[in-house]
Amino acid sequence: MKPILLQGHERAITQIKYNREGDLLFTVAKDPIVNVWYSVNGERMGTYNGHTGAVWCVDADWDTRHVLTGSADNSCRLWDCETGKQLALVETNSAVRTCGFDFGGNIIMFSTDKQMGYQCFVSFFDLRDSSQIENNEPYMKIPCSESKITSAVWGPLGEFIIVGHENGELNQFSGKSGEVLVNIKEHTKQINDIQTSRDMTMFITASKDNTAKLFDCTTLEHLKTFRTERPVNSAALSPIFDHVVLGGGQEAMDVTTTSTRIGKFEARFFHLAVEEEFGRVKGHFGPINSVAFHPDGKSYSSGGEDGYVRIHYFDPQYFEFEFEA
Repeated sequence: MKPILLQGHERAITQIKYNREGDLLFTVAKDPIVNVWYSVNGERMGTYNGHTGAVWCVDADWDTRHVLTGSADNSCRLWDCETGKQLALVETNSAVRTCGFDFGGNIIMFSTDKQMGYQCFVSFFDLRDSSQIENNEPYMKIPCSESKITSAVWGPLGEFIIVGHENGELNQFSGKSGEVLVNIKEHTKQINDIQTSRDMTMFITASKDNTAKLFDCTTLEHLKTFRTERPVNSAALSPIFDHVVLGGGQEAMDVTTTSTRIGKFEARFFHLAVEEEFGRVKGHFGPINSVAFHPDGKSYSSGGEDGYVRIHYFDPQYFEFEFEA
């Protein structure tokens, strides 16, 4: 499994995301650059230039017309995917931590950090109403005073969003009214990442408490737990197999104490049903900050603290592999 190495960032990768077809891979990092690559050969298609700070999140809509990015320069920006032109700019009071298009691509949501005396908010804009962006007036804004939001995704059909907090709580907010539909606390520490399954029935969380957990999207029922001995930064569900990939490692500030040889920072594969690890892939020189499966399930990518993104195409053995419990 020889990886394709993507070198387009000078700082740690913060998020990587495939579009729905999987022909494009979007990568953002703690530098102001937003890159888009052809996932088949790792060629860089282009960049979206405009941010002036670290970019924390990226999302592409259903038909890959638009790209959404959120940054520590206190802005959320909308781009034309094909031309790289900036279509809209929403200025915020604090860093934008998470962002996402709903199922139809008409509504965007993003959350801002609790910092510099400002509260943490989730804002919702309807792109069909241009006055909302122009006047910076979201149709709905949900305050989160207790614990700041560290990850958020849309649920199925854009009816609600699922939000993970710094204290390990999970909330489900209605996309229409903004009320809390479900609130649970299964993690003991910060939730670093949430990703849904291909059919949006389940989602997986990655947490600083060294676990990744699988939940039901609608009820938020806790289904499975995947345990490791280090903080989990990101977790993704395979669209074709009952497989989970986890990426993690020590905290970025503890990294200098580890050896430089390859191997400390592996992507780990777990079987969804029996919660057991069955494989590891080495490669990164620092913790893995983001992992994503290709929508066809034949490859996966990982982005690390070392600033590299690696696309791994699975060997034929992976598809013949049968897990023996």
